Amino acid sequence: MSIEAYENTAGVTRYAVRYRKPTGKWTRKRGFKRKRDAVDWEAANTVSKNTGTWVDPTMGSVTVGDLAPAWLAKKALVAKPSYLDDLEDAWRIHVKPVFGSTRVLDIRRGAVQEWVTALGSDKLDDKGEVTEPGRSASVVLRAHGVLAGILDDAMADHRIAENPARGVTLPKKRRKPHTYLTAGQLMRLANACITTMGERPTYEERKRRLLVLMLGTIGSRWGETIEIHIDEIDFDRHRIPLDLSATQVRGKIVLGTLKGEEARTVSFPAFLDPYLHDVIDGRENSDQLLFTGPLDGYMRQVDSPSKDGNWFSAACDRAGVPRMTMHDLRHTAASLMVRSGANVKLVQRQLGHKSAAMTLDVYADLFVEDLDSVASAMSDMLLTYGVSHTVKAA
Repeated sequence: MSIEAYENTAGVTRYAVRYRKPTGKWTRKRGFKRKRDAVDWEAANTVSKNTGTWVDPTMGSVTVGDLAPAWLAKKALVAKPSYLDDLEDAWRIHVKPVFGSTRVLDIRRGAVQEWVTALGSDKLDDKGEVTEPGRSASVVLRAHGVLAGILDDAMADHRIAENPARGVTLPKKRRKPHTYLTAGQLMRLANACITTMGERPTYEERKRRLLVLMLGTIGSRWGETIEIHIDEIDFDRHRIPLDLSATQVRGKIVLGTLKGEEARTVSFPAFLDPYLHDVIDGRENSDQLLFTGPLDGYMRQVDSPSKDGNWFSAACDRAGVPRMTMHDLRHTAASLMVRSGANVKLVQRQLGHKSAAMTLDVYADLFVEDLDSVASAMSDMLLTYGVSHTVKAA
């Protein structure tokens, strides 16, 4: 290495460090105003080469937008179609407009923190009134994850020495309270899918009633349920194998593996038999989907419960139960299983959770009553053996 003085185009003296890259190629780092600055940089550069943390300054000139396609392509290899769609939206809507044209070496942790904070904060006018609500914690965390992931790759490629998106303060995702319907409420909701008065319900209404009952008792996810074929239903053992999921992405159906990747078999109550036969009987092909529909042959997922005009929200209103998503019926299924005496391991297998610990974490409130049962059972057990002496107050 060597330090050289030179004059820039304005005739001002500046200093440059001539050094050899780890590849052996000679290069220069120019623009130091003081020789002391050049000496300090030269020392730090030597240490980084010796410790394997050296970063080529020219490699950091690439922009976040240049690296995004490769990162998204990598995620496409492992992410579910719906989640990949969410990541692409997060990049396009939130990350690209702010950091897309920024060189990775120019991004600072403070700028990332300001962006994260602003994304989750309400926008106010001069009068202090909200003009645009802040994004939810889920949206903020996903957008930050996209930026941080891209910069992780930049760091792995030795384009930057550290990831400025790591270590910022992020919002905490709060799990909203689950909506649990009682057995009676579930039946009211299912029957509210029938609007035909004084005559046999239409096939579409009967199909919707069955869907509500299945989601509310079996606990399968929407995509898993609409992929069920008639010939897969075992009425003798009351079992249904689940191995594929039909996900609705941008108006099309994409088939993929189940969440968690592992196929499973679920049980269904005999109570559903007449409702299943009401929809199945008369079908010509037994290998047809149970829930047929206009979207590539599949049933179309309903809109958000906040929107009027969809059949499920209307049924909730007629049944007098809170508006919810179709996925919320999965919570009702979990609660009915627990009330029926199922232990956490059985609930885990039915719902397709990775572990019983996950089931307990998601549905801890359903097992609170078990604490009272355990205390009562322990007391009964101890009292069975009697009391050998009287406990006196201190």
